[in-house]
Amino acid sequence: MVSGALLLVSLFASIAMAGYREQALQIHNRVAGVPPSETVLLQMASLIEGGNVAGAVEVAMDNEAFYSVTLKNMATPWTNREQTVFAPLNDYTATFIGLVRDEDDFRKILYDDVLYTSNASGLPAYANNNNNHYQALESAGHSLKNTLVRRAQSSVNGLPASATSGVLTTRAAAKAFFIAGTNRAMFRFTLLNHLCRDLEQVHDTSLVPDRIRQDVSRSPGGDSRVFLNNCIGCHNGMDPMAQAFAYYDYEFDVDADPEGINGSIHYNTAADIDPDTNSRVEKKYRINASTFRYGFVTPDDQWQNYWRKGQNAALGWDASLPGAGNGAKTMGMELAHSHAFAHCQVEKVFRNVCLRRPADAADRAELDAITDSFAASNYNLKQVFIETADYCKGP
Repeated sequence: MVSGALLLVSLFASIAMAGYREQALQIHNRVAGVPPSETVLLQMASLIEGGNVAGAVEVAMDNEAFYSVTLKNMATPWTNREQTVFAPLNDYTATFIGLVRDEDDFRKILYDDVLYTSNASGLPAYANNNNNHYQALESAGHSLKNTLVRRAQSSVNGLPASATSGVLTTRAAAKAFFIAGTNRAMFRFTLLNHLCRDLEQVHDTSLVPDRIRQDVSRSPGGDSRVFLNNCIGCHNGMDPMAQAFAYYDYEFDVDADPEGINGSIHYNTAADIDPDTNSRVEKKYRINASTFRYGFVTPDDQWQNYWRKGQNAALGWDASLPGAGNGAKTMGMELAHSHAFAHCQVEKVFRNVCLRRPADAADRAELDAITDSFAASNYNLKQVFIETADYCKGP
């Protein structure tokens, strides 16, 4: 009888351990993107069995693939208009990875004077007019976890420190979103990538249209109702915010390099006055001025957040900030300090770790709880991975 009881206890213990192993395997596969070694699997299973799920997730995050696979694939679509993951490593993605690795306040991604490069040997130096440094880093297979080094962005790209704005002023972002156009693309993709909202989700026709530029027709196709019921709902909030980018452009030789492969970010300083307009503002802010000549003429980079009123107040703006300012740095802070920004990061990690979108009330409640924890951890994105992996680790 005694030996039978011991056998039964041993059997239940084996079943339980198998359950912990399965959870450890799922966590490692989802977080690191690769299977664990047997040693790591047993280590994680033991931690889970002891109630230390956070420790098990930290083991998974210690794997190089967490940085070179999971984080890289998560951020790469944010760096291009096509939103494809099949794009080379660049300064935007590397800076995201570095901030996560260093467990810094993740909100800084939109406004700090920060850029990550690699100290691996044999790489070309960082250059503001090409992506060779990062492509060589990726091709050589150097560790992103161990070789990325934090630098002051202003020390390598020539912008004044006051004009740097995290990933928004990286070369990759400038190439994708400042090239040609009207600089509205930078605002729209920042909203999409970092607040999980496209313009349709913030459409509000109730706000005043006094900052909508001249290039927007007030009567598209001869019908003013199209403007009043559609165009106005995006431009009345977007144009006052996109004014923060009024001094930025992506410059390249159109004749020699029509695709802008080797262009670089440019910022107009106080010395860069256009003799035709007597203004620092990039000419792209005044294109198609005859479309509606009574529209707003951009005089400087002073932005204002009209969304602090109306339905988009629900995005949770930081009451300690003024809601207006000059330049990309202060506007990036306005976006990054919103509740929508924090919740968006949790949503994105949830999709990457759980491999699905939130589906029910329980999922939505968990996202809210993790968002609160994210804020309490000084916006350490690793904490979001820990809590999300715990929630989706399986029975």
